[in-house]
Amino acid sequence: MSTALAVISTMPWWAWVGFFVLITLMLALDLGVFQRNAHEVKMREALIWCGVWATLAVSFGGLVWWTEGAELGQQYLAAYLVELCLSVDNVFVFIVVFSFFGVEPRYQHRVLFWGIIGAVVMRAAFILIGVGIISRFHWILYIFGAFLIYTGIKLALPGKDEEVDPSHNIAVRFFRRHFPVSDRFHGSHFFVRENGRWVATLLFIVLIVIETTDVVFALDSLPAVLAITKNSFVALTSNIFAILGLRSLYFALNGIMKLFRFLKIGLAVILCFIGVKMLGEHWFHITTGTSLAVIGCVLATSILMSLLIPAAGADKTPVVTPKGDDHN
Repeated sequence: MSTALAVISTMPWWAWVGFFVLITLMLALDLGVFQRNAHEVKMREALIWCGVWATLAVSFGGLVWWTEGAELGQQYLAAYLVELCLSVDNVFVFIVVFSFFGVEPRYQHRVLFWGIIGAVVMRAAFILIGVGIISRFHWILYIFGAFLIYTGIKLALPGKDEEVDPSHNIAVRFFRRHFPVSDRFHGSHFFVRENGRWVATLLFIVLIVIETTDVVFALDSLPAVLAITKNSFVALTSNIFAILGLRSLYFALNGIMKLFRFLKIGLAVILCFIGVKMLGEHWFHITTGTSLAVIGCVLATSILMSLLIPAAGADKTPVVTPKGDDHN
């Protein structure tokens, strides 16, 4: 209990309350007002929400910089950029999962909304536990650093992208074994009554796949953000802002993901850089400002290279197409 309190006390209570009140209000506005009626999110709407979440995230970082100093402000911005880069892989998984199950575009936002709510809760738990562990066992940082370098090298090596097969998801198989599941969609409902009993719909199965997949991505996310900052408030808020922008990022990037073919190389360089920073912190010190500059430059270079040097005859990103005609 004392360790948990020490982790949370990195910032005053009103900062924690204010942050979660802001996030709750934005999510309520999103779901209760703008997404009250299920509809397909078009590019224009997605880009507007990308701008909204990015503006909120950067403005919050500016507030941290102003109230807590340049060091924490730079840590926040660096962590946010890294988490945003790591989120790109999530977008690809969303495309594959929705295509596999044939989820209609108008229901995808609902799945992502609740999936990201679950992701926020899981990331919060992981980060708070991780900060607590590091505060007691500093040598864990060296394991994290080695893991990040391994992940970066693996990401940079040529080879086929890992396939995502939702049919092999352990959580889905366990759920189907113990709970009744309908063999079709029922509009935007996760549960319906069939033959006098409550059953889960295929849309809920899609939600389970999205949630469990995020656990895997969190294994990269946790070491990366804790390599940049040991402040639990900065680590958590930057992570949550990056996650909350995922829905609009998905709808904005769906169909043009292949354009950013050098982004994975850039992310690999960033992960290796952070891993080296963690392993070598006992012998040399890399300032947060330098880290932020390196991350920003690598990210910008990889995006520019992707746009200026397009792949010849690149395959198109799979487009989500509904299976069958009956989804209601």
